[in-house]
Amino acid sequence: MATVELTTANFDEVTGSDGIVLVDFWAEWCGPCKQFAPVYERSSAKHSEIVFGKVDTEAQQELAAKFDIRSIPTIMAIRDGVIVFAQPGALPESALENLIEQVEGLDMEDVRQKMAGHKH
Repeated sequence: MATVELTTANFDEVTGSDGIVLVDFWAEWCGPCKQFAPVYERSSAKHSEIVFGKVDTEAQQELAAKFDIRSIPTIMAIRDGVIVFAQPGALPESALENLIEQVEGLDMEDVRQKMAGHKH
């Protein structure tokens, strides 16, 4: 599946549903972002069950600010509407695949319980 452009208009709808959504925060002027783009595209072709979203931080400054994106590329993983991973830096293909495996393997019931415990 090709990547999906995420904007303030569709972000919550796309990331709020069940399943896994990966988000690549990037910009046209960012060298590491351009190097990471083909890795992200290849991974999106391998994992049709996952939504691969891209946020152009220049065009979507509101989204970049909402998630406090200070360094790009930043990769975010969202599962069943919950952000389970966010880290700046272009990942090598093996690390991106490893991240996908880890997100797929999460016990979301456990994640929700831990999150509930942190909200005091």
